[in-house]
Amino acid sequence: MASIFSKIIAGEIPSYKIAEDDDYYAFLDINPLKKGHTLVIPKKEVDYIFDLDDKTIAGLHLFAKKVAVAIKKVIPCRRVGVLVLGMEVPHAHIHLIPLEKETDILLTNPKLNLTPQEMKGIAARIRLAFEI
Repeated sequence: MASIFSKIIAGEIPSYKIAEDDDYYAFLDINPLKKGHTLVIPKKEVDYIFDLDDKTIAGLHLFAKKVAVAIKKVIPCRRVGVLVLGMEVPHAHIHLIPLEKETDILLTNPKLNLTPQEMKGIAARIRLAFEI
């Protein structure tokens, strides 16, 4: 069965899309730790990030870098942290999380409760910065 992320890529489940190309897709996490918390995924459905072929994993990180630069342009933060766990969804993915301090990246922190309007606005601002 297709992962939830494959269903997002296919448009079967809505997302707050940040960026997309032929091989990768970036969208806001619906349970964000911080405003701008974004997931970056390969369109190829592979469960474990280190099972990706070399070209795909390298491309995933380069795509994530472009997304992180866009996030930093519009979300006030000291850095954009990178987190790879891969346990919660069986589809390789990278979390990009705006940080003020190291503990901002802890997945045990309370999640933000943002309205759909807030999520749309954040996605639109990051998407615009990505395209520039």
